[in-house]
Amino acid sequence: MSIFRPWPSVAGPGPGDPVLLTPQDAGWNHAGLRVLRLEPGVPRTIETGDAEAFVLPLAGGLTVEVAPHGERDVEARFELTGRESVFTRVTDFAYVGRDSTVTLLAGEGGAEVALPSARCTARRPPKYGPAEDVPVEVRGAGPATRQVTNFGVPGLWEHAERLMACELITPPGNWSSYPPHKHDPTDPCPVVNEEIYYYRIAGRDQVTPSRDGFGVHRTYTGPEHAKAGLAELDETLQVRDGDVVLVPHGYHGPCVAAPGYPMYYLNVLAGPGEGRSMAFCDDPAHTWVRGEWDDMPPDPRCPVTSAAGRVRNAPGGPDV
Repeated sequence: MSIFRPWPSVAGPGPGDPVLLTPQDAGWNHAGLRVLRLEPGVPRTIETGDAEAFVLPLAGGLTVEVAPHGERDVEARFELTGRESVFTRVTDFAYVGRDSTVTLLAGEGGAEVALPSARCTARRPPKYGPAEDVPVEVRGAGPATRQVTNFGVPGLWEHAERLMACELITPPGNWSSYPPHKHDPTDPCPVVNEEIYYYRIAGRDQVTPSRDGFGVHRTYTGPEHAKAGLAELDETLQVRDGDVVLVPHGYHGPCVAAPGYPMYYLNVLAGPGEGRSMAFCDDPAHTWVRGEWDDMPPDPRCPVTSAAGRVRNAPGGPDV
């Protein structure tokens, strides 16, 4: 299977939809992702089928209406304020359960929305996630400092059966997903997860997504993967705005933002185990790096965003 899906080859059925990735498309069993572009005032109806999903605004705001599949009565209605871009602020979001009919309606200016998803067994009711309740974490130190926006992770968002998701922003020139790590069937991993990386790269203004910028994504396997009968992976990929990378197994990282270009990625995880866990195992050759961070200050550019907006604005703009 190919782990790299360059934009716009992962195309959805709607006009201009950048991504439609089902578990079947990926060649695995659990995790999926859709990215939709919504025209102003034109409703889009989505059936969740056997998967639960988050409705996550990437740009613009929208109204979300949810009804159980086959029923007319609306079960819940949410107004998502959204954001100008993934580089401007932390957004509010919604959770929608399996076997749901979801209607999305963007206001003036339209919207772009991600629907990370995971197959599950039980239908849970829809729920709203306020931006103000989303924890923002600064992880790492020095050139490995990055922002992690934990909107849909275990321990902080428990209203999901299998679906896990978070957002990361890596300042220009920095490394993230480092040290390289794995969560697959090889020892000593405590859990197994499929993982999707959905990249957005900002252009020169540090805010507007652009195909001009780029980054690097690394995925590889070790001898333990060959011993377990898993396919060898050895990929160092150039990623640009809108690209999708799949991680079925193996070590993944680093993800490196080219100087001048901030990197965002949406991580979607789901696996076969009971409950939800994002536990991982470092590549033992590189785990010592974590100890170096104890005596190294974090990059002052992080955090980049909060629920109130950019903490540090684009060059020449005021901080908030």
